[in-house]
Amino acid sequence: MKDSAVSTRPIEFRGASLGIMTARMRDTDPMRLADAMHAMLGGMPDFFNREATVMDFSGLANAPENIDWASLTSLLRRYRLQPVAITGLAEAFAESARRAGLAVLDDITASTPDPAPAPAEPPPPATPAAAPAAAQTLIVDRPLRSGQQAYAKGGDLVLLAGVSHGAEVIADGSIHCYGPLRGRALAGAQGNERARIFSTDFGPELVSIAGMYRTFEKGIPENVAGKAAQAWLDGPGDQQTLKIAPLKSI
Repeated sequence: MKDSAVSTRPIEFRGASLGIMTARMRDTDPMRLADAMHAMLGGMPDFFNREATVMDFSGLANAPENIDWASLTSLLRRYRLQPVAITGLAEAFAESARRAGLAVLDDITASTPDPAPAPAEPPPPATPAAAPAAAQTLIVDRPLRSGQQAYAKGGDLVLLAGVSHGAEVIADGSIHCYGPLRGRALAGAQGNERARIFSTDFGPELVSIAGMYRTFEKGIPENVAGKAAQAWLDGPGDQQTLKIAPLKSI
């Protein structure tokens, strides 16, 4: 007789590869953040697709006196993000974050003293450095329909059959679309400012590179609409702008 215990276990744990969005917070004021998100996302409340999100505060210029966690998490949820954790904050904010239901990813390492240095030893003989692992490229050979999403974690995304309105494509590297690009395209999702977006038929609802967005409520610029084009970041540091131009003119 077959043992049925395996099928009736109340809980199981299995490994999974899940996409996690990182929100790099350079401010903690809910009103300023709300204005910035509205400007970047064109006021579209359904821009994201309920991605789990880590709020990274390591880029704050000055530590705030307090943080309104309820307002921050509500703002992210308004755009269909699911805030689950924080990182990059001082230990003083950890307890209030936990009370708000957020995990504190780096509190253990921040509060653990450094071990005493070990006695110096002669360096080992030099050995050739191992070659870095090649970035992974995700290739999608079917059309992406409205409501579907593709995420290339750690590398480029290659789309062979186009992206429909309402679909979303995300890559930590660059996005290459060999067909109509009509949905939302986010390249450099983990902050890669050198990422680019290429399409042989440019017409997206929104493009983003390393967190800098551009929407097209007033229509696609005539010089790139329906044509081969690319988007990239140009300029130094805080003066960067997101540029879009036909491929033939680059």
